[in-house]
Amino acid sequence: MVPYLDLKAQYQTIKDEIQSALIGVLESCQFVLGREVGAFEKEFANYCGTQHGVAVNSGTSALHMAMLAADIGPGDEVITTPMTFVATVAAIRYTGARPVFVDCDPKYYNIDVTKIEAAISEKTKAIVPIHLYGQPADMDPVLDIAKRHNLMVIEDAAQAHGAEYKGRRAGSIGDLGCFSFYAGKNLGAYGEGGCVVTDNAERAEKIRMMRDWGQKKKFEHVLPGFNYRMDGFQGAVLRVKLRYLEQWTEARRRHAAQYTELLANSGVTVPAVSPDVRHVFHIYAICSPNRDALQAALGEHEIQSGKHYPDPVHLLPVHGDLGYKPGDFPVAEQLGREELSLPMFAELTEDQLAAVAQEVRQWRLSNPAPTS
Repeated sequence: MVPYLDLKAQYQTIKDEIQSALIGVLESCQFVLGREVGAFEKEFANYCGTQHGVAVNSGTSALHMAMLAADIGPGDEVITTPMTFVATVAAIRYTGARPVFVDCDPKYYNIDVTKIEAAISEKTKAIVPIHLYGQPADMDPVLDIAKRHNLMVIEDAAQAHGAEYKGRRAGSIGDLGCFSFYAGKNLGAYGEGGCVVTDNAERAEKIRMMRDWGQKKKFEHVLPGFNYRMDGFQGAVLRVKLRYLEQWTEARRRHAAQYTELLANSGVTVPAVSPDVRHVFHIYAICSPNRDALQAALGEHEIQSGKHYPDPVHLLPVHGDLGYKPGDFPVAEQLGREELSLPMFAELTEDQLAAVAQEVRQWRLSNPAPTS
């Protein structure tokens, strides 16, 4: 069996360090925020190339805090893409703002920068590019548009820990960068976690207060606040894992290159990688018009796979009140129908990779694409 993700295999490689870190938290009794979280914030901000990092309890909270730090609120509009996890749009709506969608680029699947300006109105406050699957969006045009229209740029880097755009780390390029440390991420906590990174000291301080009930100091509540604090255990775990992130990332990149080589001329579409980026392959996403049948066939051979995301956000019932309909964003909708995520984690073996690729090729030979 080839699992889609094998967190146990990762844990075995760092077990002693993880247990020592957790014991340290138990002995310190700093279970909420505390030294480990503070140290992680500094180390992760340094890794991203930013001045400040503020740890929170989830990637969703990171997005929500970034929106509020950018003064986004009722009556505002925020431009993003519908090909994302629902949390991106939820965070926008938590502020009372309205999400406005722009379709995906048909080659790299990130926001289509040629369509952004047409979506800008007098109510637009920010652009939220998604670094989908671990590949950064085309940020120079986003930044140029934002500057000309006086808009904030909030990076959703939940899948892009360590990814780079023209030598700059994801999260450090816009005004604020948001990360998730959900367990399955390239840098995953043992539970939930998130972080906002920025070079803006004022916004960082505002987020620090808002995540902890708006306190400037204990019992001095100066802002509307939330209970979005990171646990001490998660800070300790993430500090250990951060030391291995580059090693794990390079393993993912090697695995992706091997997949791409093995799946050449196989009849499925393999990921296109922009020459301007360092893709960190949180997900290795192939596309096939018969995606569901391919997934079923892989399952029959005990190969796990995933779909990211079968329903673009604009088609989810929860956001039906936004007024979008099928056909509004054809690239995102086609990607939702055709994308399949193959097993991807640092500990994948060459035999596992070969087995996955062989089954994909074998299925494709038995199910040739229809001719027009």
